[in-house]
Amino acid sequence: MTHVLIIGAGKMGSAIAKELAADGVSVTMWNRTAEKLDALRAEISSPSFSTSTDLQSAVSSADVIITLLTSGKIVEEVLLAPGLLESCKKSAIVIDMSTSGVDTPHILNKALSAVGLRFIDAPVSGSMATIASHQLLVMASGEASAIDEVTPLLMKFSKKVANLGPAGNGQVMKLAVNMIVHTLNAAIAESLAIATKGGIAIDSAYDILEESVIASPFLKYKRSAFTNPETAVAMRIDTVVKDMKLIAALGDQLELPLVATPAVLEAYEEAVSQGLADRDMARLLETFQA
Repeated sequence: MTHVLIIGAGKMGSAIAKELAADGVSVTMWNRTAEKLDALRAEISSPSFSTSTDLQSAVSSADVIITLLTSGKIVEEVLLAPGLLESCKKSAIVIDMSTSGVDTPHILNKALSAVGLRFIDAPVSGSMATIASHQLLVMASGEASAIDEVTPLLMKFSKKVANLGPAGNGQVMKLAVNMIVHTLNAAIAESLAIATKGGIAIDSAYDILEESVIASPFLKYKRSAFTNPETAVAMRIDTVVKDMKLIAALGDQLELPLVATPAVLEAYEEAVSQGLADRDMARLLETFQA
């Protein structure tokens, strides 16, 4: 039986662990702090689920290692810690599903290849809800045979595993997707600010948006976050700023004259300066309503 180690007990990693364990897959979750692991053990009662705070020991028994961490820098710090890769099974496949930026997959691919391990760069498009409904989109890049080998596992919580070529291409595609996601979020926020300041109730305005030509899965999914400030956070504004900076850097690297990205990044940075860093991205609306 394939044993999976998930590194990072955040919302996405925990949701994936829950789906795999429910399917009978042997899953271990590692996290730097024990508090999140205690909560997960109470939530995931499956006998196939376990937790660990000893990463060196956890990687030694894993066939597939999945990282879901906040940034590429953290992924590198964790995976490239002294002696960690040497503790992995030689047959192990390491999959980074974080939004890490385009430099990290090349660094990791080189380091893992040097010790005989296979690496897949596989960021995702979706949320906890799409994981639960097995509708996550996985943008995989790396060795084709390794992607083929893990696809049945990833399909236990996904709708598609797209093979985009060499390692790093997954991150390029993820940033291209997120550029639209974060820009659309900002556009919705501005649109609702115009509508509400013009005298239209926010729910009425949202009804119209959902019936208009700009209706989309994202628009429908974010309705509660825009209309109810108490809705649980799905993506923090400071995480959006991190993504937008990666997008801007990629644009510079590719010598592309990006137009929307700088303005959208500035809007989210203003939200952070107003104390909204840990709020859901939809609360960007508050900066336009101030």
